[in-house]
Amino acid sequence: MLGLFGTLNLATRSLQNQQLGVEVSGHNLANVNNPAYSRQRVQLESAPTLPGPYGAQGTGAQVAAIQQLRNSFLDRQVQAEASITGYLEAQQQALELAQSDLGQVLDLGAASTGAAGTDGSTGLAKELSDLFNGFQSLSTAPASLTERQAVLSEAQTLATEFNQIDQRLGDLRQGLNDSLQSDVGAVNGLLADIARLNREVAGTENASGGAANDLRDLRQSKLEELAALVKVDSAAGANGAVDVAIAGVAVVGGGEVLETLEAYDAGGGQWLVRARSTGEAINPTSGSIRGKIDVRDGAVGALRTQLDTLAAEVITQVNAIHANGYGLTGATGEAFFTGTGAGDIQVNQRLLNDPRLLQASGGAGESGNNQVALALAQLKDKKLAGLNGQTFDESYGQTVAQFGQALASVNDQVETQAVVTTTLRNQRNSVSGVSLDEELTNLMQYQKAYQASARLITTVNEMLQTVLSM
Repeated sequence: MLGLFGTLNLATRSLQNQQLGVEVSGHNLANVNNPAYSRQRVQLESAPTLPGPYGAQGTGAQVAAIQQLRNSFLDRQVQAEASITGYLEAQQQALELAQSDLGQVLDLGAASTGAAGTDGSTGLAKELSDLFNGFQSLSTAPASLTERQAVLSEAQTLATEFNQIDQRLGDLRQGLNDSLQSDVGAVNGLLADIARLNREVAGTENASGGAANDLRDLRQSKLEELAALVKVDSAAGANGAVDVAIAGVAVVGGGEVLETLEAYDAGGGQWLVRARSTGEAINPTSGSIRGKIDVRDGAVGALRTQLDTLAAEVITQVNAIHANGYGLTGATGEAFFTGTGAGDIQVNQRLLNDPRLLQASGGAGESGNNQVALALAQLKDKKLAGLNGQTFDESYGQTVAQFGQALASVNDQVETQAVVTTTLRNQRNSVSGVSLDEELTNLMQYQKAYQASARLITTVNEMLQTVLSM
């Protein structure tokens, strides 16, 4: 039999159990707004029984553990989807910046169906149209200095637009490279954090014999931050550690960082990622690092290349016709544009200084001849081999439409991914999230159990006093 002293020990232990329950519920409530936290609960089990004349007799309850409520499968799913979200959001941000750099109003709804993504009222579409309209106006008054100045002004505006867009897209490319290097630094910092937390988890659990729940929560949060930057593979290691690999390269083992990453210029400003100690290429399949590389070398790079091709064709075609004409002074052979592409296209400074040198006539000394000006105006509707059989407007429209399709597609994917991520997080929160109502109910339950245990101690104490007074 327990006896009075055994019953007193039972009640004392019950007081301690209920107090611990209050403490754990309070800890849950304190972390109700902590997104990295998973709720905990006191796991009780029956204390060892004692043999007695009427069979085994219970000795109350004891704490088995402070249990962390987590679903490892959901954690892995959230971690995997964080990489996809990071990949898509990196692309979306870069494409939105490129859209603003383009200075063009895009109809993403039309672009998503393959139609032209611009109405031609702004940006390069307008400047191209204005240039050839200017040549058309010049053809009606080829000797007019006013018309000559007007068409040169339109040409200079077009050249400036090409220059500015190319510069902005170049800056965006450099910005993506800089951001890539920053992400690599963040990855290395997170690897160090995870290795440190592995050591702390092992130390705490070895010392206490229980799970280091809060440290495990923090480590899972770091893993998800890391996954948003670069896809990782993680697995349980020895002593409660998590081992981490990136693209097949082991980077964290136990409490040690086995490898770090570095960004490097692979040539031509194409920054990529490799292992620092071995130089082995790291090619993650998702995460913001992969997203930035793909959008830099994909949609943004293609946009810049296509605009450069368009500018080069404008230079070539206009110069080819203009060089065969004659100015008001009888001069011939002048180029209309200088430069080779979008980055350096300019109107010939000699023409800007003296509009009479603009070669609108098809014959020397024929100031009223509009043959060349008319041929320049007709370039607007000419299908060109250098533009895959398209006109200038058609080529630019296709460039914008392709870019619009890329942006519209990423926007749709980001929207879908948000639903997936939200659903998974809600599922995890249903397991691990702190419920205020549940914790308040638990507090009341622990409080009443504590009061009842205290009452049991009082009763046993009174019984002891009775025995002592006999």
